[in-house]
Amino acid sequence: MLTVQYERLRVSAGDRLLDLGAGGGRHAFEAMRRGAAVVAVDADSAAAKDCAALMAALLEEDEAVRTTRGTGGTTVGDALDLPFPDGSFDRVIASEVLEHVPEDRRAIAELVRVLRPGGTMAVTVPRWLPELICWALSDDYHQVPGGHIRIYRRQTLVGRLEGAGLRPYATHHAHALHTPYWWLKCLVGVKDDQHRLVQAYHRLLVWDITKAKPLTRVPDRLLNPVIGKSLVVYLEKPCA
Repeated sequence: MLTVQYERLRVSAGDRLLDLGAGGGRHAFEAMRRGAAVVAVDADSAAAKDCAALMAALLEEDEAVRTTRGTGGTTVGDALDLPFPDGSFDRVIASEVLEHVPEDRRAIAELVRVLRPGGTMAVTVPRWLPELICWALSDDYHQVPGGHIRIYRRQTLVGRLEGAGLRPYATHHAHALHTPYWWLKCLVGVKDDQHRLVQAYHRLLVWDITKAKPLTRVPDRLLNPVIGKSLVVYLEKPCA
Protein backbone atom coordinates (compact mmCIF):
# COMPACT_ATOMS: atom_id res chain seq x y z
CA MET A 1 0.00 0.00 0.00
CA LEU A 2 1.84 3.05 -1.29
CA THR A 3 1.04 6.58 -0.18
CA VAL A 4 3.53 8.31 -2.48
CA GLN A 5 3.06 8.42 -6.26
CA TYR A 6 6.48 7.76 -7.78
CA GLU A 7 5.72 9.49 -11.07
CA ARG A 8 5.01 12.71 -9.19
CA LEU A 9 8.18 12.28 -7.14
CA ARG A 10 10.04 11.79 -10.46
CA VAL A 11 11.83 8.61 -9.41
CA SER A 12 14.05 7.16 -12.14
CA ALA A 13 16.45 4.24 -12.39
CA GLY A 14 19.79 5.14 -10.81
CA ASP A 15 18.36 7.75 -8.45
CA ARG A 16 19.71 7.83 -4.91
CA LEU A 17 16.63 7.72 -2.67
CA LEU A 18 16.28 8.16 1.10
CA ASP A 19 13.25 6.60 2.79
CA LEU A 20 13.08 8.16 6.26
CA GLY A 21 11.01 6.28 8.82
CA ALA A 22 10.94 3.32 6.47
CA GLY A 23 9.21 0.95 8.89
CA GLY A 24 8.38 -2.23 7.00
CA GLY A 25 9.93 -0.79 3.83
CA ARG A 26 6.92 -0.48 1.52
CA HIS A 27 8.17 2.71 -0.17
CA ALA A 28 11.79 1.53 -0.22
CA PHE A 29 10.82 -1.72 -1.95
CA GLU A 30 8.90 0.02 -4.73
CA ALA A 31 11.80 2.41 -5.33
CA MET A 32 14.16 -0.57 -5.64
CA ARG A 33 11.82 -2.12 -8.21
CA ARG A 34 12.12 1.09 -10.20
CA GLY A 35 15.90 0.90 -10.19
CA ALA A 36 16.73 3.36 -7.43
CA ALA A 37 19.63 3.01 -5.01
CA VAL A 38 17.70 3.12 -1.75
CA VAL A 39 18.77 3.85 1.81
CA ALA A 40 16.00 3.06 4.32
CA VAL A 41 16.38 4.78 7.68
CA ASP A 42 14.42 4.06 10.85
CA ALA A 43 14.97 5.02 14.48
CA ASP A 44 13.79 1.56 15.55
CA SER A 45 16.64 -0.94 15.26
CA ALA A 46 14.24 -3.92 15.09
CA ALA A 47 12.31 -2.32 12.20
CA ALA A 48 15.56 -1.54 10.38
CA LYS A 49 16.72 -5.14 10.81
CA ASP A 50 13.44 -6.54 9.44
CA CYS A 51 13.55 -4.12 6.52
CA ALA A 52 17.13 -5.18 5.73
CA ALA A 53 16.12 -8.82 5.66
CA LEU A 54 13.27 -8.14 3.24
CA MET A 55 15.53 -6.01 1.04
CA ALA A 56 18.01 -8.86 0.83
CA ALA A 57 15.21 -11.21 -0.20
CA LEU A 58 14.08 -8.78 -2.90
CA LEU A 59 17.59 -8.52 -4.30
CA GLU A 60 17.69 -12.31 -4.59
CA GLU A 61 14.18 -13.14 -5.72
CA ASP A 62 12.32 -10.15 -7.17
CA GLU A 63 12.44 -10.17 -10.98
CA ALA A 64 11.71 -6.43 -11.23
CA VAL A 65 14.64 -5.58 -8.96
CA ARG A 66 16.98 -7.86 -10.92
CA THR A 67 15.84 -6.26 -14.18
CA THR A 68 16.17 -2.63 -13.06
CA ARG A 69 19.27 -3.34 -10.93
CA GLY A 70 17.85 -1.46 -7.98
CA THR A 71 19.78 -1.68 -4.74
CA GLY A 72 18.87 -1.23 -1.10
CA GLY A 73 20.39 -0.84 2.33
CA THR A 74 19.21 0.14 5.79
CA THR A 75 20.57 2.04 8.73
CA VAL A 76 19.37 3.11 12.16
CA GLY A 77 19.22 6.89 12.26
CA ASP A 78 17.80 9.96 13.95
CA ALA A 79 15.67 12.32 11.87
CA LEU A 80 17.28 15.24 13.71
CA ASP A 81 20.83 14.21 12.81
CA LEU A 82 20.94 12.19 9.61
CA PRO A 83 24.26 10.38 9.03
CA PHE A 84 24.74 11.57 5.44
CA PRO A 85 26.69 14.39 3.74
CA ASP A 86 24.93 17.39 2.23
CA GLY A 87 23.19 16.69 -1.07
CA SER A 88 23.50 12.90 -0.82
CA PHE A 89 20.12 12.05 -2.38
CA ASP A 90 18.17 12.78 -5.56
CA ARG A 91 14.81 11.84 -3.96
CA VAL A 92 13.60 11.82 -0.36
CA ILE A 93 10.49 10.23 1.12
CA ALA A 94 9.30 11.04 4.65
CA SER A 95 6.01 9.19 4.99
CA GLU A 96 4.02 9.54 8.23
CA VAL A 97 7.09 10.72 10.17
CA LEU A 98 6.85 14.41 11.07
CA GLU A 99 3.72 14.01 13.23
CA HIS A 100 5.86 11.92 15.61
CA VAL A 101 8.80 14.36 15.89
CA PRO A 102 8.73 17.10 18.56
CA GLU A 103 11.32 19.22 16.69
CA ASP A 104 9.73 18.90 13.27
CA ARG A 105 11.39 22.03 11.84
CA ARG A 106 14.80 20.58 12.68
CA ALA A 107 13.87 17.29 11.02
CA ILE A 108 12.70 19.17 7.91
CA ALA A 109 16.00 21.08 7.83
CA GLU A 110 17.91 17.79 7.90
CA LEU A 111 15.83 16.39 5.02
CA VAL A 112 16.50 19.52 2.99
CA ARG A 113 20.21 19.34 3.80
CA VAL A 114 20.68 15.81 2.45
CA LEU A 115 18.60 16.48 -0.71
CA ARG A 116 20.63 17.70 -3.67
CA PRO A 117 19.70 20.97 -5.42
CA GLY A 118 17.14 20.10 -8.09
CA GLY A 119 16.09 16.98 -6.17
CA THR A 120 12.54 16.21 -5.09
CA MET A 121 10.88 15.19 -1.85
CA ALA A 122 7.55 13.64 -0.85
CA VAL A 123 6.24 14.33 2.65
CA THR A 124 3.10 12.65 3.96
CA VAL A 125 1.25 13.24 7.24
CA PRO A 126 -2.21 12.33 8.56
CA ARG A 127 -4.81 14.66 7.12
CA TRP A 128 -6.26 17.25 9.50
CA LEU A 129 -9.98 16.37 9.64
CA PRO A 130 -9.77 12.54 9.79
CA GLU A 131 -7.00 12.85 12.37
CA LEU A 132 -8.93 15.38 14.44
CA ILE A 133 -11.91 13.01 14.63
CA CYS A 134 -9.63 10.16 15.75
CA TRP A 135 -8.21 12.35 18.53
CA ALA A 136 -11.73 13.36 19.60
CA LEU A 137 -12.93 9.75 19.71
CA SER A 138 -10.00 8.22 21.59
CA ASP A 139 -7.10 9.40 23.75
CA ASP A 140 -5.48 5.99 23.32
CA TYR A 141 -5.14 6.67 19.59
CA HIS A 142 -2.43 9.27 20.09
CA GLN A 143 -1.42 9.38 23.76
CA VAL A 144 1.10 6.54 23.52
CA PRO A 145 4.92 6.55 23.58
CA GLY A 146 6.15 7.60 20.16
CA GLY A 147 2.61 8.47 19.03
CA HIS A 148 1.25 11.44 17.13
CA ILE A 149 2.02 14.71 18.90
CA ARG A 150 0.42 17.18 16.49
CA ILE A 151 -2.21 17.51 13.78
CA TYR A 152 -1.10 19.41 10.67
CA ARG A 153 -3.26 21.69 8.67
CA ARG A 154 -2.16 21.72 5.04
CA GLN A 155 -1.06 25.35 5.12
CA THR A 156 1.00 24.76 8.27
CA LEU A 157 2.91 21.83 6.81
CA VAL A 158 3.48 23.51 3.45
CA GLY A 159 4.54 26.72 5.20
CA ARG A 160 7.19 24.92 7.25
CA LEU A 161 8.51 23.10 4.20
CA GLU A 162 8.65 26.32 2.17
CA GLY A 163 10.35 28.06 5.08
CA ALA A 164 13.10 25.44 4.90
CA GLY A 165 13.76 26.33 1.25
CA LEU A 166 11.58 23.87 -0.68
CA ARG A 167 9.17 24.65 -3.51
CA PRO A 168 5.89 22.66 -3.49
CA TYR A 169 4.61 21.57 -6.89
CA ALA A 170 1.86 19.01 -6.21
CA THR A 171 -0.40 17.65 -3.46
CA HIS A 172 -3.06 14.96 -3.12
CA HIS A 173 -4.81 12.81 -0.51
CA ALA A 174 -4.62 9.04 -0.10
CA HIS A 175 -6.23 6.03 1.61
CA ALA A 176 -9.83 7.20 2.03
CA LEU A 177 -10.99 3.66 2.80
CA HIS A 178 -8.63 3.53 5.78
CA THR A 179 -10.23 6.54 7.48
CA PRO A 180 -13.49 4.80 8.56
CA TYR A 181 -11.41 1.86 9.78
CA TRP A 182 -9.53 4.08 12.24
CA TRP A 183 -12.71 5.86 13.30
CA LEU A 184 -14.19 2.45 14.04
CA LYS A 185 -11.13 1.38 16.03
CA CYS A 186 -11.26 4.59 18.03
CA LEU A 187 -14.93 3.98 18.82
CA VAL A 188 -14.58 0.36 19.99
CA GLY A 189 -11.11 0.70 21.48
CA VAL A 190 -7.84 1.14 19.58
CA LYS A 191 -6.36 -2.02 21.10
CA ASP A 192 -9.44 -4.18 20.47
CA ASP A 193 -8.40 -6.00 17.29
CA GLN A 194 -10.82 -8.85 18.06
CA HIS A 195 -14.01 -6.80 17.67
CA ARG A 196 -16.05 -8.39 14.89
CA LEU A 197 -16.63 -5.10 13.03
CA VAL A 198 -12.94 -4.23 13.19
CA GLN A 199 -12.00 -7.68 11.91
CA ALA A 200 -14.54 -7.48 9.09
CA TYR A 201 -13.30 -4.07 7.96
CA HIS A 202 -9.69 -5.23 8.23
CA ARG A 203 -10.46 -8.15 5.90
CA LEU A 204 -11.90 -5.66 3.41
CA LEU A 205 -8.73 -3.55 3.52
CA VAL A 206 -6.49 -6.59 3.07
CA TRP A 207 -8.62 -7.69 0.11
CA ASP A 208 -8.33 -4.18 -1.36
CA ILE A 209 -4.54 -4.12 -0.96
CA THR A 210 -3.97 -7.60 -2.39
CA LYS A 211 -6.57 -7.59 -5.17
CA ALA A 212 -6.82 -3.90 -6.15
CA LYS A 213 -10.25 -4.38 -7.72
CA PRO A 214 -12.48 -1.54 -9.03
CA LEU A 215 -15.05 -2.38 -6.33
CA THR A 216 -12.76 -0.73 -3.76
CA ARG A 217 -10.27 1.22 -5.87
CA VAL A 218 -12.91 3.45 -7.47
CA PRO A 219 -14.61 4.50 -4.19
CA ASP A 220 -11.19 5.08 -2.62
CA ARG A 221 -10.18 7.37 -5.45
CA LEU A 222 -13.48 9.27 -5.41
CA LEU A 223 -13.45 9.70 -1.63
CA ASN A 224 -9.80 10.74 -1.30
CA PRO A 225 -10.52 14.46 -1.76
CA VAL A 226 -13.13 14.24 1.01
CA ILE A 227 -11.82 11.84 3.68
CA GLY A 228 -8.39 10.72 2.46
CA LYS A 229 -6.41 9.60 5.52
CA SER A 230 -3.07 11.05 4.38
CA LEU A 231 -1.97 14.38 2.92
CA VAL A 232 0.90 14.05 0.44
CA VAL A 233 3.03 17.04 -0.59
CA TYR A 234 5.67 16.98 -3.36
CA LEU A 235 8.44 19.52 -3.27
CA GLU A 236 11.61 20.47 -5.14
CA LYS A 237 14.84 21.91 -3.75
CA PRO A 238 15.68 24.81 -6.04
CA CYS A 239 19.09 24.93 -7.68
CA ALA A 240 21.35 27.70 -6.43
